[in-house]
Amino acid sequence: MVFAKKKWGQNFLVDNNLLEKIINNVKIDSNENVLEIGPGQGALSEKLVGICNELHMVEIDRDLITILKEHDKLSQAEIINQDILKVDLPTLDIKNPVVVGNIPYNITSPIVFWLIKHLTSWNRAYLMVQKELAQRLTATIGTKDYSRLTVMTNLYFDIRICFLISPNVFLPKPKVQSAFIEIMKKENSYHKDINLKLFDQIVRMAFNQRRKMLRNSLSSLEIDVKNCAIDFTKRPEQLSIEDFIEISNNIIS
Repeated sequence: MVFAKKKWGQNFLVDNNLLEKIINNVKIDSNENVLEIGPGQGALSEKLVGICNELHMVEIDRDLITILKEHDKLSQAEIINQDILKVDLPTLDIKNPVVVGNIPYNITSPIVFWLIKHLTSWNRAYLMVQKELAQRLTATIGTKDYSRLTVMTNLYFDIRICFLISPNVFLPKPKVQSAFIEIMKKENSYHKDINLKLFDQIVRMAFNQRRKMLRNSLSSLEIDVKNCAIDFTKRPEQLSIEDFIEISNNIIS
């Protein structure tokens, strides 16, 4: 038996009803390949391998890899001993995989940005995340959960919460509630038509001082305010993605 390691934020799924619920939500068909992040002891993996074309698992823990290699249902699956954040997805040569993961909650945001970095190399994604982070990813304008993370991810993705999850289905039990989310790539994304570096800088500056009006938080930028159709007395949580794009398109370089 391998015990969960705190340094990697491990919490193993142990509830079969939840595992079946996940399988019903991901809707993977037999022609699709799956990239599983953090397979743990293989509880979800053994169900995934039975419904997909190829299963590829990225696991950082060598002790868990020993267990996965001995799992009688996973003999045909590929195990990649790597930190997912260091994986260059195109080099794995996995055709358009569906990404599935019960991921360490302390690196959820980096993993979401890893998905952005490898945008053209996967199909869709399903992640187990902390409930609070799921609420930030799906937040609406004007709410306290609306954040830089909301704006940056919504440039690329449509994200929805599939269902919430009790701590009781994990071993050890986390101290927080969880959520299972679906991440779909936008068909018509804004990111192709804007200066992403500038856009990110503006969003970051605004939310770093989210209690301030934009005219104060963005005061160090030279903005063509006459042509910019934005009310700079607003605060960042009152702005849509289109509003932030409008500001980035009116920066005087």
